[in-house]
Amino acid sequence: MTEILVELPEELRAEMREPMGPIFTDAEQLLAEAGDPLIAVGDVVTYHLERAGVAPDVAVVDGLTKREEVADEVAAGVARLGGEAREVHVENPAGTVTREMARALREALAAPEPTVVVVDGEEDLVTLPAVVAAPLGASAVYGQPDEGMVHTAVTEESKAAMRDLLSRMDGDPDALFEMLDAS
Repeated sequence: MTEILVELPEELRAEMREPMGPIFTDAEQLLAEAGDPLIAVGDVVTYHLERAGVAPDVAVVDGLTKREEVADEVAAGVARLGGEAREVHVENPAGTVTREMARALREALAAPEPTVVVVDGEEDLVTLPAVVAAPLGASAVYGQPDEGMVHTAVTEESKAAMRDLLSRMDGDPDALFEMLDAS
C-alpha cells in the first residue's frame, strides 16, 4: 500500500496555480539561468530540455500532460533520456506526495548519474519537495499549463516557501521534511 505523506487540501489549490518563479517559453533562455543540479518535473518540460541538448539530473515524469497522454514525440524525447539515465518507478496519486516519491527524490538527487523517476499516478506536487530536498543553487523546472516552463531557483527563500506550502497540507508534513532533510 502506498503511504501518502501529504495531500493537497481544497483551500490551497488556487495558491498552487500561481507560478513559483519566472515563466520561460524558450528552453535555452531558461537553461542560461538554471543552476546545478537541474530537476525537471513533467514530461513536456523534460522533453523541451532534452530537445535543447540537456539531460536533467533528475526528471520526474508520468506520461501525462493536462491529465491526457503526452504526444508520441514527447514520449520519445523522454524515452531518449532513459537510455542514459537510471530509471526508478514510484506510485504517487494526484494531489499527493508519497513516502516512495520522497525517497526517490532524495536518492535521485544523491545519485552520481541522471535519474528518471517514472510516476504511476501524477507528479503534480513534486516541485515542492524537490526544492526542499535540493541543494542551494539547484534549479527545479515545471510546466505551467498553456504558458510555459517555470524556473524555481533553489534558495533559502524558495525552500522556506515550499516548506510553508507543504506544512499547510493534510497529512504528516513533518515526516516528509524528515525524509527530505536526510540527504
